[in-house]
Amino acid sequence: MPATNPATNEDLERKVQLLLDRSEATDTLYRYCSSIDRRDLTALRSTLADDIRARYGNAEWVEGGDELVKWIDSATVDAIWQHHLISVYHVDIDGDRASAVSYHTSHQMFKDNPEVASVIIARYHDKLVRTPSGWKISEKVMEILWAGERRDPAGRLDAIGGRGPVVP
Repeated sequence: MPATNPATNEDLERKVQLLLDRSEATDTLYRYCSSIDRRDLTALRSTLADDIRARYGNAEWVEGGDELVKWIDSATVDAIWQHHLISVYHVDIDGDRASAVSYHTSHQMFKDNPEVASVIIARYHDKLVRTPSGWKISEKVMEILWAGERRDPAGRLDAIGGRGPVVP
């Protein structure tokens, strides 16, 4: 039986670092969504590079971390609640840079129509950069695939006791 060459310490360290980088970049992408859902603008800002550029569907590019947080805040100020469900499918690490593709389904309910949940199906195409404080999103493109509305004509929400409780 031929002898196998065990991985060198350098190989093992490189593989462990790659796993850590993928995990931390993925955490950044998930935190971006959960921060929006909680309307935690400070946490949202912590996921963004200072020089981020982002484009949501066919909207114009938004440039800069502070500007993007303001843009998201103004677009969601009337939201009663939001719920992003994403699956990060690919994270490709290249040194201090990464690219990722996530599949995205989001639901929002707005004050002007509280009986209707808006739904968006999309893909996020992200670029990330490693910073001293961790991985940050440096570019985000939301490729919108479908949008619609959901209603509760059978009264299922009322049958289970309504929305809530609200958890801060």
